[in-house]
Amino acid sequence: MRIYAQNAQAKHVLNLLSEVQSYFKTELTKVSDLHSIPTEFIPVDWLRDEGVHGGGKRFEALEGGLFNRASINVSQIHYEDQPEKSYDSATALSTIIHPAHPLLPSIHMHFSWTTLKDGSSYWRIMADLNPSHFDKDDKEYFDQTLKVAAKSYYAQGTKLGNDYFAIPALNKRRGVSHFYLEGFNPVEEDGAIFAKQFVTKVIDTYAHILSSHLINLPQATDAQLQQQLDYHTLYFYQVLTLDKGTTAGLLVHNQNDIGTLGSIPSHINRDLLEEWQGVSPVPINGLIAELINVLPEDSPCPITSDTKAKLAQAIRTFYI
Repeated sequence: MRIYAQNAQAKHVLNLLSEVQSYFKTELTKVSDLHSIPTEFIPVDWLRDEGVHGGGKRFEALEGGLFNRASINVSQIHYEDQPEKSYDSATALSTIIHPAHPLLPSIHMHFSWTTLKDGSSYWRIMADLNPSHFDKDDKEYFDQTLKVAAKSYYAQGTKLGNDYFAIPALNKRRGVSHFYLEGFNPVEEDGAIFAKQFVTKVIDTYAHILSSHLINLPQATDAQLQQQLDYHTLYFYQVLTLDKGTTAGLLVHNQNDIGTLGSIPSHINRDLLEEWQGVSPVPINGLIAELINVLPEDSPCPITSDTKAKLAQAIRTFYI
């Protein structure tokens, strides 16, 4: 059975993103080991149509280590045998890292390459730093990394990133440093080379940020943990109501729901989500009401694999 796309460039991009996936896992494990916080990642495979149209692998961090939730996903979907589809293949690395300690920032990244039936192709590039507690030095360091990595595309990427992660109904923005390019092909170099250099710089910066905080990390206070829980709720809100990539992934198929929602933190503030439901516009308020209906009533509210499956189905039902 052929799981992966026939296109030679698609194979090359898959190998490249798989190398990045392994590199990120290795760097996170190094940080954990250096600071004596044992962290284990386990591989999880999934198939699209039993492998006929691709699949993927993700590394998930087990509970009890450095991370609240951590998932590093690589996938490739292909439809060369279905002329009615608009694209031949889509290859992606998508990752979210939520550390357990509230003073350690989360990070999200997405890098994907899509080939269309007409032979054209493009990249989608995203990277954003998401702390529950603002740290000026971390933001400046991450911003500078984005500026160096993005080169002449920095202004364009940061503007689109700031727009993408805005939450107008709450007058908030998810994260503090954002970069986003859609339908992107660099003019002066190969897109795959640009993507690899970009993501490697971001990974190295994030690993350094974690290590610098872990040198002398105080015990978390109740107030800090509550602020982290509220931030995780904001993340939940933005991803499930405004993030086009997550919604599209859930609507297209139901064969990787747990992986698609792998970015959701382990717990959220259900009461706060209900508050935000009341100030959200139509139709978002209706969607949030459906999400709340399938959430456990515990406080804090746990987001288990079973809950993720229910959330995914609630989103499909709402839009379909």
